[in-house]
Amino acid sequence: MNQKTKYIFVTGGVLSSLGKGITSSSIATLLKHSNFEVSILKIDPYINLDPGTMSPLEHGEVFVTQDGAETDLDIGHYERFLDKNLSRENNFTTGQVYLSVIEKERRGEYLGKTIQIVPHIVDEIKQRIRSVGQQSDFLVVEIGGTVGDMESMPYLEAIRQMKQDLGDQRVLNIHVTLVPYIKTAEELKTKPTQHSVQELRRIGINPQIIVARSEKPLTQELKQKIALSCGIANDSVIVAEDAKSIYQVPLNFLQEDILTPIARNFAMPPFSPNMQEWGALVQKIIAPKQSVKIGFVGKYLTLKESYKSLTEALIHAGANLDTKIEIQWIDSQDLEKGSLDTLHQVDGILIPGGFGERGIEGKIKAIEFARVHQIPFLGICLGMQLSLIEFARNVLGIKDATSSEFDPQTPSPIIYMIEDFIDQEGCQQIRTHTSPLGGTMRLGEYECHLKENSKLKSAYHQAPTAKERHRHRYEANPKYRQMLENAGMIISGESDGLIEAVELQDHPWFVAVQFHPEFTSRLQSPNPIILEFVKQSLKQ
Repeated sequence: MNQKTKYIFVTGGVLSSLGKGITSSSIATLLKHSNFEVSILKIDPYINLDPGTMSPLEHGEVFVTQDGAETDLDIGHYERFLDKNLSRENNFTTGQVYLSVIEKERRGEYLGKTIQIVPHIVDEIKQRIRSVGQQSDFLVVEIGGTVGDMESMPYLEAIRQMKQDLGDQRVLNIHVTLVPYIKTAEELKTKPTQHSVQELRRIGINPQIIVARSEKPLTQELKQKIALSCGIANDSVIVAEDAKSIYQVPLNFLQEDILTPIARNFAMPPFSPNMQEWGALVQKIIAPKQSVKIGFVGKYLTLKESYKSLTEALIHAGANLDTKIEIQWIDSQDLEKGSLDTLHQVDGILIPGGFGERGIEGKIKAIEFARVHQIPFLGICLGMQLSLIEFARNVLGIKDATSSEFDPQTPSPIIYMIEDFIDQEGCQQIRTHTSPLGGTMRLGEYECHLKENSKLKSAYHQAPTAKERHRHRYEANPKYRQMLENAGMIISGESDGLIEAVELQDHPWFVAVQFHPEFTSRLQSPNPIILEFVKQSLKQ
């Protein structure tokens, strides 16, 4: 264990959704670019074990790590900012903490003691935090929820104790609050921040830095007022004004000089991050030289957070191509009603992943449109499965072709349950995860073998293999493979006998993949297949 790991705890006050995840990611990014080894942790106060079984309407996107953990979407932000693979250890929930303590109690590890929040639950939290920080110079820890929430109390007690255990020069508390603008009075109000900090101090935590979220810039007078009322230095009030891009936030923090109070609190020399490359990419996001319109055909459009990693991956590709990505959001259910006008207005068509039957026929119409009109197309996960179904119906003439997800009794299962594949002789080596709900899922990173002379291999710079992440229960049925290939569909990616990617022979650029390339895309290293899709759409 690194005995000198320094811990930065990020809490939130006033209300949720203030951007603690972006704040934490931005601070970690500045420290990484100052040549420190940095790790990051998200603690979620809900009692679910993980967000894997939660509705997108409840929680937004489920982000999948390299080792197959279903985690909070903030882990995606962490990976995209730090350009680093994280693991299941970088996100834990109250459910996991309580389950672990109860299992230890059942094994007799507490020697018959009465199990209590303090010390047993709090000690479990502290142990998990220290475990993640072992090999790092800095560990940034985001505490989910808002100060004052009942669910967050054990975590706040844990970080209070850690400061007592480790001392002032090992622990730093940063509090993210809201300074609302009252339009009728034309004033920014600091009282919510004062009350939020008072609540923290009541339970024994004194924040050293305040990150003030605001629609408007704060005057020096207001910053001094916050500093005085919250008992911190004047330079420790950092304004986090609304930014044009989330990737601009580290640069804004640097301009606000956030590293000076951080270094001072840890009794360290000043930090000097090299943000030149980062700044150049951000400039291309904010003021790109060209633009391209991508038709994003989905069914969770009322909650675009469900597609967070994919929309960010498009931004990464755009930044590296100096191109603005204009997303044309297209509800697949609208396409089912017959009007395809919106598809005529785009340069490329993207079908993302998803579950369930709603909106499926609209997506199939969009795929047919891309195939027939020779428009650059990228299908991801469900998007690949529907590409096979569309091709089987309209090219092979199998009119009842579908997935067993939509019709378990179908006589033409182009797509079928992964268990059906595993049950075949010789296929038991497929690595899967079994959900408590009873379903088998393919989760985490797998190696995909790329076909020679394929568009897929070209996108991956002629590499023989690519490692990408999965989250799905259904697979392409190899029974139809020969028919598909005879009719002009190329199987361009395979893994353990599974069909991982397909493309069309007589099409400028039509590629569909079973994996989720968006999970490995970062601002400074965009995913190759998404980057190539945007390039091809630019040609259009």
